[in-house]
Amino acid sequence: MLGFVADAATEALVREGLTEFAGPDFDLRRGNVRTATTALQKQSTPRVLLVDIAGEDHPISALRDLARVVEPDVSVLLIGALDSADFYREVTRGLGVAEYLPRPLTREKLARQFGPLILGQAPEADMGGRCVTVTGVRGGVGATTVAVNLAWLFGVVMHRHTVLLDPDLHRGLAAFLLDARVGSGLRQALESPDRIDVLLAERAASPAADRLHVLSDQIDFMTELAYAPGAVDALLRVLRNRYNFIVADVPFVSNAFNRDLLMQVHQRVFVLEPTLASVREALRLLDLPVGPAQKQRPVLVLNRLGRPGALTRHQVEDALKTHVDMVIPDLPRQVGNAATLGEPAAAARGAFRNAMMDLARQVDAVGLLDVASTDTTVAAGATKPKWFSFGRQS
Repeated sequence: MLGFVADAATEALVREGLTEFAGPDFDLRRGNVRTATTALQKQSTPRVLLVDIAGEDHPISALRDLARVVEPDVSVLLIGALDSADFYREVTRGLGVAEYLPRPLTREKLARQFGPLILGQAPEADMGGRCVTVTGVRGGVGATTVAVNLAWLFGVVMHRHTVLLDPDLHRGLAAFLLDARVGSGLRQALESPDRIDVLLAERAASPAADRLHVLSDQIDFMTELAYAPGAVDALLRVLRNRYNFIVADVPFVSNAFNRDLLMQVHQRVFVLEPTLASVREALRLLDLPVGPAQKQRPVLVLNRLGRPGALTRHQVEDALKTHVDMVIPDLPRQVGNAATLGEPAAAARGAFRNAMMDLARQVDAVGLLDVASTDTTVAAGATKPKWFSFGRQS
């Protein structure tokens, strides 16, 4: 596989997202579609070619020039800046490009859309809502605040049907932080999964906004949840048919319910503080086996950076031996006041809201106009148009 990308940030994302699929011989260079055209005039065509068309004033013309110098069976993957369904149709149906992804890019999006194509497979059809867990590596690191505000952004700011799932039936705070009532029925669903249906899920969820619901329950501290095996599968299947996003605030507590949630979702988010204790627990969580729908490692959120006496970001990353994906500064007054009032801290513009929007991008939620998902269907038996025979035939 050969690739050309325009900048260092994109190069880092592509390497992290696609090396697993492309293998150790992945040749990734700095450049654009013009660079690719020049290079491929002098060397053999790879099986898979990745090209960045960002900044190109005449992308269709440039792709025509590229098509003249490559062999007809190449599989071309495009990334760029133009988020348009018309452009997507032009390059895929008209030119025979295998897939196009507009910015903003994430590791997970690259792996999910490009990974199967690199392996010669069709991308997996995944028609339901997207499931994300948010887990604090230790108690009190702010994971519930992150989960609540992430769900609020999806439901209120982005106008997507969203449910915030609180699996802590003894001490859950999700409903409290959104000034919503604690529902009833979640326990029943988890103990009798055969009774789970859309009506039960809707009755058990409490509205926090027009397109934001909270699914929670409260049981006595001396009562143990009689969790039935397979309940998470049944619950998520129903929720994914009803909501665009399911955000679960999963505590770092070892029980079957939490373990199943961590295994069945699309993306895990781990929240840690800049302390040695948090780093130690984060390393333990990063060693957990990945679930079948998880294409990439968990998103790491470093919360409360800049608190007096805490570690620096560089120290945390050195200890983890990997980079953190995003940082939330220490904002005790803003976050504390919001919790007291039962309001999302992300409602106020500023550093916290910007950080949460960045997290939404990391979990592949911003710019949900996924042009790839709106027009990828070709009539059964029809041949996808090839322009200059771009695209490897199966």
